[in-house]
Amino acid sequence: MVEVGAVTRAVLAILADGSDERSLAEGVCAACVGGLDIDGAGLSVLTATASRETLWATDEVAELLEDLQFTLNEGPCMEAATTGSPVFVADLHHSSQTGRWPIFDAALAEQAEVGALFALPLQWGTVNLGVLDLYRVTPGALVAAARRDVLAAVEAAAVMMLSQRTEPEDPAGGIHGWLGRDLGGRTEIHQATGMVLDQLRASPIDALARMRAYAFAERRLLIDVARDVIARRLRFTP
Repeated sequence: MVEVGAVTRAVLAILADGSDERSLAEGVCAACVGGLDIDGAGLSVLTATASRETLWATDEVAELLEDLQFTLNEGPCMEAATTGSPVFVADLHHSSQTGRWPIFDAALAEQAEVGALFALPLQWGTVNLGVLDLYRVTPGALVAAARRDVLAAVEAAAVMMLSQRTEPEDPAGGIHGWLGRDLGGRTEIHQATGMVLDQLRASPIDALARMRAYAFAERRLLIDVARDVIARRLRFTP
């Protein structure tokens, strides 16, 4: 049995609180600062697009890191957003990787003391929802167990973010379950899921996740995507 780390447990606990999007981002960043050997964190969504937004930054340095990378369009965060792969830089001053972002490196050296930076994409399928940035004032790598923990945590956060961005607000103040258990009487979503799973030859869970990822990327509600599928205005391909 794979042990669930402290950061992942803390992130999963946020789901039970019915948190909104910004509270989710704050909780994820707080869980990382509390459970990892880091000094700060920031979480952005739609990072590599013109609609990018920083949902939360734990401190001024974390906010500066987000702003610098967005403004200069380079750095570990932007690389993670465009490639969908995590970027771990244990020593920003002497790593061979730093030559990949010369403008960012120079700007950061003038404005803040940051020794290590880790960028982890919130990825679902081919859709990159955003990036979690973690920094250390002094150089130093994340140990293997910490890496596994935070990678599992961002995967859980990505699933939660899909629900937040594609579900209408719940009048009771809660959030809907992403697997369909809490979709209630939404016949249209169930019907569209059936059509998409037939189109993709996939499981119901994968079909619903694919619709959610599409809704996120297009900044639409899940119910609207479902209606387009039913009306045959939208078709998914493997």
